[in-house]
Amino acid sequence: MVDEKLQALTDAGQSMWLDYIDRRELQSGEIRALVEAGIRGLTSNPSIFEKAITGSEAYDDQIRQCIADEYNATEIYEHIAVADIHEAADLLRPLYDETNGGDGFVSLEVSPLLAHDTEATAEEARRLWIAVDRPNLMVKIPATPEGLSAITESIARGINVNVTLIFSRDMYARVMDAYLTGLERRVEAGEPIDHIASVASFFISRVDVMVDNILDERIEAGESALAELKGKAGIANAKLAYQLFKDTFSGERWEKLEQAGANLQRPLWASTSTKNPDYSDVLYVESLIGPHTVNTAPPDTIEAFRDHGTVELTLEQDVDEARATLDALEEAGISMEQVTGDLLEEGVAKFEKPFNSLIDAIVEKRDALVAS
Repeated sequence: MVDEKLQALTDAGQSMWLDYIDRRELQSGEIRALVEAGIRGLTSNPSIFEKAITGSEAYDDQIRQCIADEYNATEIYEHIAVADIHEAADLLRPLYDETNGGDGFVSLEVSPLLAHDTEATAEEARRLWIAVDRPNLMVKIPATPEGLSAITESIARGINVNVTLIFSRDMYARVMDAYLTGLERRVEAGEPIDHIASVASFFISRVDVMVDNILDERIEAGESALAELKGKAGIANAKLAYQLFKDTFSGERWEKLEQAGANLQRPLWASTSTKNPDYSDVLYVESLIGPHTVNTAPPDTIEAFRDHGTVELTLEQDVDEARATLDALEEAGISMEQVTGDLLEEGVAKFEKPFNSLIDAIVEKRDALVAS
């Protein structure tokens, strides 16, 4: 049954994607039920797979088969991930077909260990695209300086890309340019572009966590007036990013590609679970609703929104106030360039750590299964 809140989001032009995947819930029908309720895509990352694989015995039979085939731990992970992505992509394929490639996507991330290697990232994206072999796959590539060329190369090869770990508006502008450049290369080569889809994952709550920590230190030191800026940076940053999106996907350059069949690279609001218990648990959903956007959220946030969220076109409300908020932070000596740069570095590390933990966990499980 379609959920009223999720349908209202869709009607407002925003797609809600589930930031979660687990074989048990794929097979039990729980994720199917969410799709039937109005979830329009799935995203994954190494941390999600680590929790799924180590938290159950659902993957043990496949690991045993991989052991028999003499796969190493990294190869075992990839076989597990591809199997889950296959099942999720097939589950969402009717939606993909119904929307003519507008929704129904499943994302799989390239190895975070390659985040600073352009050639290796582009090659891994190509390899994963071939391995999954589903038109509704999106390969996740991080928005590092080295990742930009890999994004262009992947788009030029006809691969759907979810650009992840975007924190700054400057990097977001470069990501959109990388997407458009990839499309232009295909057009120049006489290749079709109407089937290519991409989203740009702009992270929200992590910005507030870092900025609020800085503000708290300053407030404790006696600058009590700064308290009014808490919990505002992430949303303000996203609202101004959306203005960049509107500016970029208009005008001569975009219109030429649009005439050739190009699809918008939609902004995707990521990291939208609320980290501070003093804030509403649906803050980062309710505050960023607008057309041509995606919000990817974990199950708890989605359930909270379905229970007590409000749907209103908020993304373009108070844009001047958002600009004033960021100006006030700069005037207070809090550099958003520094904050977002630190967040990108931290974000890559946060994906590397669970990836390494995931591989270690697979080694442990493999060894235990061999011993038994």
